[in-house]
Amino acid sequence: MGRLAPSPTGVLHLGNARTFLLAWLSVRSRCGTLLLRIEDIDGPRIKAGATEQTIEDLRWLGLDWDGEVFVQSSRQVLYRAACQRLFDMKLAYPCVCSRKEVDEAASAPHESVVGVASDGPIYPGTCRGKFASLEDAKQQTGREASLRFRVDHDQIPFVDGFRGPQSGSIAGDFVVQKRDGGPAYQLAVVVDDAAQEVNEVLRADDLLPSTPRQLLLYRALGLPEPTFTHVPLVVGHDGLRLAKRHGDTSLRHFRNQGVSAATLLGYLAVLLGLRTKLTPTTAQELLAGFDLAKLSIDSVRGDDHALL
Repeated sequence: MGRLAPSPTGVLHLGNARTFLLAWLSVRSRCGTLLLRIEDIDGPRIKAGATEQTIEDLRWLGLDWDGEVFVQSSRQVLYRAACQRLFDMKLAYPCVCSRKEVDEAASAPHESVVGVASDGPIYPGTCRGKFASLEDAKQQTGREASLRFRVDHDQIPFVDGFRGPQSGSIAGDFVVQKRDGGPAYQLAVVVDDAAQEVNEVLRADDLLPSTPRQLLLYRALGLPEPTFTHVPLVVGHDGLRLAKRHGDTSLRHFRNQGVSAATLLGYLAVLLGLRTKLTPTTAQELLAGFDLAKLSIDSVRGDDHALL
């Protein structure tokens, strides 16, 4: 059981499409079940109409899914229950530290103790043991509090389905419930993947640092762990992940330029190393002989549109 999990914070671009195509091929090549989940819990960044556009783009590419579309924002009760359980087990605690304060702590003279991880500063545990509850934290400080998960491990080793053994470094205690009561990404995806019986998570390798945190949550909540597979990002000429600075690489742009789905899939097949030259194709045609092991471990450039 796999899943496509787009976030409606913007339009789908070539990098998103390549990762979703890989997830689709991985599951469909083994006659598995594939779910579609809209991860729309990042309120301020959600764009109006993006969910509908995403679904339209996926259908245009020929990427299908099984069953209904899951929407994270409709599942808040499940997330709150999981956070309450972690709090009751004393595995999560109230924290009133702002992002700015955590950043400042990491850049202070004692930064060798606090440290900075690849995905941000390591939280130094400032609020550990300070407050009895979220209400107590607010009463003492006048601030709304988040919930942070207690991390008592430096590393959580795991085997990635594409990259092999990983050390799994963890950047300290991390947020599982935001100040507004909504779930953090790490918590929501764990709860949803377990509830939906997802046992294969294939995603881009910018999310590799999230895996050890999510594994800790699976274990704390007593949930079955999926296999994790992280595939290389599509990057621009500067080696950085595709963004607006690399020009318009959205599927909507190519569609407006008259590029067919078959041509775009042919280009994605080249980016994946499944084809050596661009020839129009369909997702179904790419299933024949699909093998994830054939994929290069290096990032690929996706802002050179000469092939299109």
